[in-house]
Amino acid sequence: MAVKAKSIPKAPEATPGSTRARAAAPSPKPPQNAPIWSEPAPGRRRPRLSREQIAQAALAIADREGFAAVSMRRVAEELGAATMTLYYYIRTKDDLVALMDDALMAEVHVTEDVLALGWREALAAIARKTRDAFMNHPWALYELRGVRSGPNAMVHVEQSLTAVADCPLDDAGRLQLLGIVDDFAFGHALRAQTRWHRPDEGVEDIAARQRMVAFMRELMGSGRYPRLAAMVGPIAEAGPNDDARAEAGGGEQNPWSKQDPEQAFERGLAAILDAAPSWAEAPRKRRPRR
Repeated sequence: MAVKAKSIPKAPEATPGSTRARAAAPSPKPPQNAPIWSEPAPGRRRPRLSREQIAQAALAIADREGFAAVSMRRVAEELGAATMTLYYYIRTKDDLVALMDDALMAEVHVTEDVLALGWREALAAIARKTRDAFMNHPWALYELRGVRSGPNAMVHVEQSLTAVADCPLDDAGRLQLLGIVDDFAFGHALRAQTRWHRPDEGVEDIAARQRMVAFMRELMGSGRYPRLAAMVGPIAEAGPNDDARAEAGGGEQNPWSKQDPEQAFERGLAAILDAAPSWAEAPRKRRPRR
């Protein structure tokens, strides 16, 4: 005798918005061009790598070998991992560069006790940290322009606004002060890192530099630049080392060769901070229309 199978009742269909429908729906992926931080980091219990490790490895490569050497394959080699392993943590080379920028911005952060020192001391500390970060990673001044800002950049902005909260200026004046100090720190780092000879300079670059020195010597000897010639002194041949700048400008007799970058930075920073409170009292002068 055949046994009639019991019919199994159907589960109720999930209605839009129901708990079951939400549980069954896959997690939405961020858009293709979304910031890397909008996507959670891999959730393994013990991930082999972290985004922070990847960023630090990429920074180290850029510092040693130049920014052009940074690639997914090269970073993977640095970490002792397969190239495809990196794609488990980041999607694209643009994401890698964004993480590098965010790791660099972490170097600009100051501690809470520094922010409590008052606007002048706090802002000076942030300026020094900014200069030091870009002195340590000079390639970043060129290569990280236009990169998306990440969480550490947001922290830097928040700390900067906190630093000038008690500055005797209005909001527009405070923002202007922050911009001027940033420009000064970036510009100082850029000038300090400009080398007479670059480590990656090729034979053609050295030859071009030597031709430029010969041309400058000819101009100096023309008599059309007496003040510059008196200050610089005789221009010597440029040698293939970083000391050649002083040699090319007359050695120790050249005032430029006696410049102390640290002293110059502190003097410039003090001049900006000394003048800032007076901006609140000075009326804005409009440029005459032409």
